[in-house]
Amino acid sequence: MIQAMHWRPLSTLDLPVVEALACEIHPAFPEDSAVFAERQRLYPEGARLFELDGVPSGYLFSHPWNWGAFPPLNTLLGALPALSDTFYVHDLALLNRARGTGAAAMIVGEILRHARNLGFASVSLVAVNGSLPFWHKHGFRAVDVPALQDKLQSYEKAARYMSKRLV
Repeated sequence: MIQAMHWRPLSTLDLPVVEALACEIHPAFPEDSAVFAERQRLYPEGARLFELDGVPSGYLFSHPWNWGAFPPLNTLLGALPALSDTFYVHDLALLNRARGTGAAAMIVGEILRHARNLGFASVSLVAVNGSLPFWHKHGFRAVDVPALQDKLQSYEKAARYMSKRLV
C-alpha cells in the first residue's frame, strides 16, 4: 500500500504534538517543551514535522552551530552563535511506523542541501539510540573530540559526535 508522506515546516501549533512524539520516541532523552519551542523560534527553517498518511509521525530540529561543540540535552540556547561554522542536527526522530519509509533519508538530503546553500562546510550531530550506522551510511563519521567526552556521556555511553564535510 502506498503511503502519503511528507515533511513540512513545523509551526508553534505543532509543538504539543512534537512533545508527545518525543516522549514516545526518545523516553531516555527527555526535553522540556520550552526547548522545542525555543529551537523552533530561533531557527524555524530547521524545524520540520513528518506526516505519514496525514498523521504526525516524526520531527526534525536543526540549526547553525559551532563545529566541535553541541548544546547539552534539555538546555535552552538563548541565541544561536553569531559566527556559526557548522549546521547542527539537534534531533531527527521518527515513530517506528515511519521507519523504513525513506523519510529519514529524505530529510537528511534536505538538511545537506540547506546547509550547502547556506555555505556551511559541514553538518554535525550527536548519534544516539543506535543511529550510528544510519548516519554512517549518509556519509557522517564519528569525530573524536576529547573535550566533548563528558558531555557525550550525559546522553548515553554509546553517544558519538559525528560530522559530514560538505566541501
